[in-house]
Amino acid sequence: MDILLLFLGFMCMILGIIGAFLPILPGPLTGWLGLLLLGFTNAVPKDWTFLGITLAIAIFVWVLDYFIPALGTKRFGGSKYGVYGTTIGLIIGLLSPIPFGMLIGAFAGAFIGETVFDKKDTNKALKASFGSLLGFFVSATLKFGVSLVYFWFFISSFWEHKAVFF
Repeated sequence: MDILLLFLGFMCMILGIIGAFLPILPGPLTGWLGLLLLGFTNAVPKDWTFLGITLAIAIFVWVLDYFIPALGTKRFGGSKYGVYGTTIGLIIGLLSPIPFGMLIGAFAGAFIGETVFDKKDTNKALKASFGSLLGFFVSATLKFGVSLVYFWFFISSFWEHKAVFF
């Protein structure tokens, strides 16, 4: 059972790192689930304080993730239509076969949202689109950093107790 929990926890860690860039997966929360699964093994002792603190951080980053792109868009003069366009563009870009589709989608979505729905001129829409893209980068960097730290915790805990697993 420990090997299954270890494998599932490792998969959650990988999905957590991937989720740092995909708007569909909550990266740090998925990574935290991997830490929780590792804690449920008989090989690694449970540290509820550590799990509670890392959960609080994951929830904080998850909530912050909803505000950072909007703040980036607002900071650069965007509207709610730019924020909606950014999110829709991210999802469409994710599904497209174009390299860097998410980035192009986020930028194009914000631009379309600002020009078509909020009736802004091209310069203001470009500025708001840049803000949404910057917000996406900041948010993704934060989630990626937290997910990497969780992955490091996972690997170091496993390495410390590897003899018990095998």
